[in-house]
Amino acid sequence: MSTASVPASTALSAELRELRGQVRLLADRAELTALADRYLAHLDHDRDRDDWFGSVFTEDAHLVFPMGEYRGSAGLAQFQQLARTTFERTHHQGTNYAVDIDGDRALIRAHLTAVHVERAAEPGAHFDIGGHYEAEAVRTPDGWRLRRFVFDLVWHAGSGPLTKGGH
Repeated sequence: MSTASVPASTALSAELRELRGQVRLLADRAELTALADRYLAHLDHDRDRDDWFGSVFTEDAHLVFPMGEYRGSAGLAQFQQLARTTFERTHHQGTNYAVDIDGDRALIRAHLTAVHVERAAEPGAHFDIGGHYEAEAVRTPDGWRLRRFVFDLVWHAGSGPLTKGGH
């Protein structure tokens, strides 16, 4: 059927539906990458607070790192406490986001590098890591939130918990 035989209002309605879908997809992708960036920013800037967890994670969040797994709010607080007591400063960077959206669920894959400074007075002595992560996000009434975050360590340099603990 050629578009010439389709009434103009029907063709316009179909085009508007398609555009709405594309805008929704673009908005979701922007919100999901912002969520991933917000998580990393909180790790660096809000190290001494736990009140940000709800703006990033679901209540049943599950984080997997080389040094352990953490579940729910109690696990997130435990993970933050470990970071606070091990390092005085951190600097996280996420790049190369790949986002796959399926309705109200999404998968975010990205590269992650992080610098961990044990003592702020000695910033030249640091423990660095690099790898990639895969995060499952879900749409909630408050926006997208991370339900699962799995970090795959590819490399590390310097002295840190992975070198001291035999991991």
